[in-house]
Amino acid sequence: GPRPYFAGSPCCAAVSGACGLRDPRLSNVLAEQPNGVYLQHRSAEGADAVEASHVQVEDGFVAPTSSTFHMPGTSHPVMSNMAGDSMGKIVKDRSHAEFGKPIGMNKNDPTHHLKKFARSSSVPSLREVRMTNPDSLKPVHLKESRFAGGGGPPKAHEIPIMNLVTSKNFIVANAVETILAQPKKFQDNTKDYLKKQDYGKVPNYLHAVKKDIQGEYDYINQLQQQYEQDNAAQVHPMDDEERYMILEGLKSKWEAVNTQYQGETHIMIMDTRGKKYRKEKHEAELAQIEKDIEKLSKKNVHVDLAR
Repeated sequence: GPRPYFAGSPCCAAVSGACGLRDPRLSNVLAEQPNGVYLQHRSAEGADAVEASHVQVEDGFVAPTSSTFHMPGTSHPVMSNMAGDSMGKIVKDRSHAEFGKPIGMNKNDPTHHLKKFARSSSVPSLREVRMTNPDSLKPVHLKESRFAGGGGPPKAHEIPIMNLVTSKNFIVANAVETILAQPKKFQDNTKDYLKKQDYGKVPNYLHAVKKDIQGEYDYINQLQQQYEQDNAAQVHPMDDEERYMILEGLKSKWEAVNTQYQGETHIMIMDTRGKKYRKEKHEAELAQIEKDIEKLSKKNVHVDLAR
């Protein structure tokens, strides 16, 4: 049967030698196709008839076709490089993507420490700037002269007007101006709070506060008046006949209580709680009845029905 041989591999010669395949025609074919896979066939005639067929072998660094290696972290379809025309890697190399950096990679390198002026530079002196870069000292924008519109010192080519003489005595003129000059008025810039527009006036917010307080007082007075009106209707004068009847009843009751009280006045020693209680009770009843008789003995008695 056919046996494959890989050109350029050390096993090719060994296998060929072991099988006795040292035909120079096969060697020439193998030499012409170094990167192919060849199939050697023995025909029925014998070892003289040798034919070889070529099968292409893909390079190990070429991206595979219909691959799914690109799936992690991508939104591509299910398979990539369907046509097999990709010249580079479908999945880019990611250093320490899953297991982190190797041990010792986070250590600081003692040879790469921060050195002087590594992140900044010293300011050069004026002398160094004049020697190295004098153009940087030239102004970018020149300011216009204040004499551009007229005035200022005369130009070099201008001839001054000669023989101009004045009769003014500047010394006398300065003295007269100084004598006749008026003294400057003193301006007091201190703020006078007495001359304010709203000085001495009650602020607007106080008017609002006073209005609220007055409203509360009016409400309280209204409630008090309403209470007095409601209670005034429950007081009415007592008739004389009713008053006489109550007086007669009070007098009769006073006689009865006084009789009981007089029956115990001979007891001088209050040695029990009952005796002391009855005496105090009769005295309090007699005092209250006497007060009621005194009130009802007056005319124009009014009765409060709310009590």
